Amino acid sequence: MSDLPPIRETIARHGLSASKALGQNFLLDEQLLDRIAALPGDLSGANVLEVGPGPGGLTRALLRAGANVTAIEMDSRCLPALEELSEAFPGALTVIQGDAMKLDHGEIMGGAPFHVLSNLPYN
Repeated sequence: MSDLPPIRETIARHGLSASKALGQNFLLDEQLLDRIAALPGDLSGANVLEVGPGPGGLTRALLRAGANVTAIEMDSRCLPALEELSEAFPGALTVIQGDAMKLDHGEIMGGAPFHVLSNLPYN
């Protein structure tokens, strides 16, 4: 894994801003994100489905925890930032552009057991 710039810099470099229409909120505190990623327990080698990764703040924490992440993102503006993460964690991140509500999660995950994590809006 290569060193990545802070998520705040990634967001600025890609000109991203949270879309109120999509209910987005970007978490920037990497320590908080690492704590969230630790909630399910040891993720080393675990399969994780992340819904709505946005620019990848939580995704980074999941990858640092050793998870194999499949991320479903509907906002195409976020895909370049997620591609950078995919390159930084070779073979550990698969990004699918689409609406997670319309996809068959079991099929996407190949029938293997998986955790589901997300930074979902509560408004």
